[in-house]
Amino acid sequence: MTKLITHWISGATRAGTSGRGAPVHDPTSGERTGETTLASADDVTAAVADSVRAASAWRGSSLSRRAAVLFAFRELLHRHTDELASVIVAEHGKVHADAVGEVRRGLENIEFAAGVPHLLKGDHSARAATGVDVHSVREPLGVVVGVTPFNFPAMVPLWMCGNAIAAGNAFLLKPSEKVPSAALFLARLWQEAGLPDGVFNVLQGDGETVDALLRHPDVAAVSFVGSTPVARHVHRTGTDQGKRVQALGGAKNHAVVLPDADVDVAADALVSAAYGSAGERCMALSVAVAVGGIGDALVRAIGERLPEVRLGVDMGPLITREHRDRVAGYVAAGEAQGATVVADGRTAPAPAPGFFLGTTLLDHVTPEMSVYQDEIFGPVLSVVRVDTFDEAVELVNANPYGNGTAVFTRDGGAARRFTEEAQIGMVGVNVPLPVPIGSYSFGGWKASLFGDVHMYGPEGLSFYTRAKVVTTRWPDPATSSVDLGFPQTR
Repeated sequence: MTKLITHWISGATRAGTSGRGAPVHDPTSGERTGETTLASADDVTAAVADSVRAASAWRGSSLSRRAAVLFAFRELLHRHTDELASVIVAEHGKVHADAVGEVRRGLENIEFAAGVPHLLKGDHSARAATGVDVHSVREPLGVVVGVTPFNFPAMVPLWMCGNAIAAGNAFLLKPSEKVPSAALFLARLWQEAGLPDGVFNVLQGDGETVDALLRHPDVAAVSFVGSTPVARHVHRTGTDQGKRVQALGGAKNHAVVLPDADVDVAADALVSAAYGSAGERCMALSVAVAVGGIGDALVRAIGERLPEVRLGVDMGPLITREHRDRVAGYVAAGEAQGATVVADGRTAPAPAPGFFLGTTLLDHVTPEMSVYQDEIFGPVLSVVRVDTFDEAVELVNANPYGNGTAVFTRDGGAARRFTEEAQIGMVGVNVPLPVPIGSYSFGGWKASLFGDVHMYGPEGLSFYTRAKVVTTRWPDPATSSVDLGFPQTR
């Protein structure tokens, strides 16, 4: 019998009223294991109303109380990491070690947000003008919504909710309907940490639910992570409704390997970055740009490492059967368009009946091929060969996405030049996945980000607050007079 995964509103599960549902599968076995309740319009109204109520009270809480709740949540999350990882494995399919790593990276963001008493300190200027003091504060927005993807059902919500709650908002999470249970696990930990009911709510749903939230007048801001077409829709719809929106889209991340690079180091890094999480991450390296004569040695070194990546042990399945078939279709298209298939994951023996696809390596890929142009979101690494450093930089910058890139070299001057010339939001030097730590902020450029503010870290906290400047004067009544001139500051 399959389980029913419901909403979490005001500190308790709630069944909902829609009668609609979406199947949940175990990608490893391929079996249907549950059904996600999809929210109705009435469910959206009820969830937002409860969040409004909770936000009104929570915004008045002291910063020290918020920090105490965040520290308690951090300890609970640390203690229950393995349990949460098991929940992720059951619905997403990634291997347990990968799921543990996801939770730990999410923890970084909670640890950053726990410093809220320091982070929300404003500025103060005594005697900014004669007899006048000025100070600034940052205040919460109210109800903020997080719409998160299937590939990181714990980490991406943790990118958002820590800063949102620390800032004094109520956070309403709409997780992917494919992986709904991690959100409920987080909700229970927040409750145990002492967060008041309603400050963290979970509304299960689909695109219809997202559109209702985007149009709800009591939702002040929306954070989104997903594909570029949907990110563009979320940004356009939300901003048309007067909301603050940060919408992170897709990617096509390049690793440039220069002729002087250590081939073994580069190959280790590329295999890790291309095939970790089965390539289902927006920071996966999906293109290796081999510069000059290093191409043959690089492809050979990558190929030698691929048999060591064990399906079901080091790399899990893809999220659905349809997605696996879609990724396999890109491999077939690349082969038909002239790419050399060095390793073919379509023929890899699967360890279970689920949605597995093995590591795939394509050489002699060109920018005209669909395997290069589209975000595949699977365990496929394409090798593009160019002659010069300038060609490599031009290739990286010509791509419509601008999420992440990396360069492998022993030349400090070349590395500096690459970091300056790459028109990409996150750049690594001998670092294959340049994902910033929690005290910095995450986000790309171009078609990888819609909105002006990146996620988590300082920019994330800024996104969930708005600035207020207070000018104060206590005049002597004896010297008060009417003055219609422009105010003087000297």
